[in-house]
Amino acid sequence: MRDDYKEFTEKVYLKLGIDLQQYKEAQMKRRLTTLRDKRGYSNFTSYFHAISKDTDLLNEFLDRITINVSEFYRNPKRWETLQNIVLPALTKNKKHITIWSAACSTGEEPYSIAIMLNEYFPDVKATILATDIDEIVLEKARKGVYHEQSLKDLPHNLKKKYFKQVGTFQAIDANIKRKITFRKHNLLEDTYPSNIDLIICRNVLIYFTDVAKETIYQQFSTSLLPDGILFVGSTEQIFSPSKYNLKLLETFFYQKNNET
Repeated sequence: MRDDYKEFTEKVYLKLGIDLQQYKEAQMKRRLTTLRDKRGYSNFTSYFHAISKDTDLLNEFLDRITINVSEFYRNPKRWETLQNIVLPALTKNKKHITIWSAACSTGEEPYSIAIMLNEYFPDVKATILATDIDEIVLEKARKGVYHEQSLKDLPHNLKKKYFKQVGTFQAIDANIKRKITFRKHNLLEDTYPSNIDLIICRNVLIYFTDVAKETIYQQFSTSLLPDGILFVGSTEQIFSPSKYNLKLLETFFYQKNNET
């Protein structure tokens, strides 16, 4: 049978502006083939026709291509570094910082940084932008209601202070919710925000091709202010940070060189 995956990716790009060819093909094709077969379609041509007409199938497809796995304080040691080293360095000479949580999924990471700032850096004013390509997860993020499992790494005192139990779920404090602006953004297509002090983008770029990653890292660097910091995931070390005008600050934290 003819492999129609490439044609499928081209149609998806024309319809949705999402370039699946920038993702690692074997990985993405396997994920989508499983989903396609589960829905009873034997090829990508018929599957594309279906998602073009059925909103539920389209939303399911979008949810599958975006990796929506997140938790509060995911990898706690990294958050300790953020609290004890990175944020003090960023706020040493300024009391207003701008933070971008890129590919924020359902909002655990931007809410985590908002809680940390509120708790340990109360004199710092922060503008926090959180973006994702998937409108469904953004809507979940805006609601700020989570399963108990999402909070397993959050220190107990912070959970008690910033969450309220609603049935079997945990709802985040309204004051924390107001600190975040959620917006749709495609890392492969859209203009990047500028003058950012801290970019958090974790456990997402491992799914992109090397060429796509290079482009994204370069644009992250351009987005950062001099001495700004990029916080990446535990499987996403940048092996030649100088290519992007970055240097290693701490493990998984990269600082933009001061150009002045």
